[in-house]
Amino acid sequence: MIKVGDKVKFLNDVGGGVVTGFVNKTTVNVEGDDGFEVPCLIKELVNISAPELNAGSTASVQQETPAEVQPEPEYIEPKGEIINGKNAAEFYFCFVPTDPKNPLSGEIELFLVNDSNYTVLFNYSYIKTDGVEAIKQGTVRSNSREKIDALVQEDFTDLPDFGFQLIYFRETESEWNLPMVKKFRVNPVKFYKESTFRANSYFRKNAFVLKITSDTFQTELDKLTQDDFKKVVKAKETAEAPKRKERKRNTEEVVIDLHITELLDEPEGLSNREMLDIQMETVESEMNLAIKNHAKRIVFIHGVGQGVLKQEVTNLLKRKFKKYYFQDASFKEYGYGATMVILRK
Repeated sequence: MIKVGDKVKFLNDVGGGVVTGFVNKTTVNVEGDDGFEVPCLIKELVNISAPELNAGSTASVQQETPAEVQPEPEYIEPKGEIINGKNAAEFYFCFVPTDPKNPLSGEIELFLVNDSNYTVLFNYSYIKTDGVEAIKQGTVRSNSREKIDALVQEDFTDLPDFGFQLIYFRETESEWNLPMVKKFRVNPVKFYKESTFRANSYFRKNAFVLKITSDTFQTELDKLTQDDFKKVVKAKETAEAPKRKERKRNTEEVVIDLHITELLDEPEGLSNREMLDIQMETVESEMNLAIKNHAKRIVFIHGVGQGVLKQEVTNLLKRKFKKYYFQDASFKEYGYGATMVILRK
């Protein structure tokens, strides 16, 4: 019988590891020397911790009688930890670089953290313009975490929105909890900044932590019945609300400064090629955002210099935004160092 914590070797492959949990009655998760977990059939594992329990071993054959049938391994349902005071639904989406000092030199691992006494069923998806792609589904036990994805530098050129659908519950509840849905849009530029990743309560390494859980006020508001809601609205109407000054938003012109010191807190250590890649990703993402928000025009400040950045901006606009006219921006306002793109008339 194999149990959690046993050291095992692969019967049909090189290597082995430690059993970290059961997937079902015939399959377990094994963590190898590289730190990754893989699902394995129990019948394809050799138990190093207790060799006498291996099917077909000498010790096992000597002890068995002809009529004896080897029992199936006992499946033990893993349970999460229950901690006093963790009764609020607190769920987090975390980005953890394998190298915090240079986040893009390796993988950035993505985790779903359950910082509560609830059990969470989740569906994690990529949300793109052409549809939704379900990436991973599963369960996160109370006060634990689950690795759900990994990103490398090449992924940031076309980063999707990240979507979560969560159902959370406890064995005994005083009320029924509504499912939770959350979407995240993350600017790829953030991953180039070491300051994005900070010390936290969930990982030994610095991480970029996003809260999935809705605000407590909003959660309580969602639970109101229609009658309750009408009472709240009526009470609010009778109270004199303070007047707020209207702020005028400039939707005519968007101005983006492409100087690397304006894009990154600490650009030191980056090569010229890496800086240029960041600037080009910014141009593309800001163009898409300005088009979506129906801006009239957008100005990219690139400076004069040797003209490399201006040429790269021009090439990108010709390649990916052919339908939009662009020209040198106003000399009076920007000198020779800016390009204006006309998005609409």
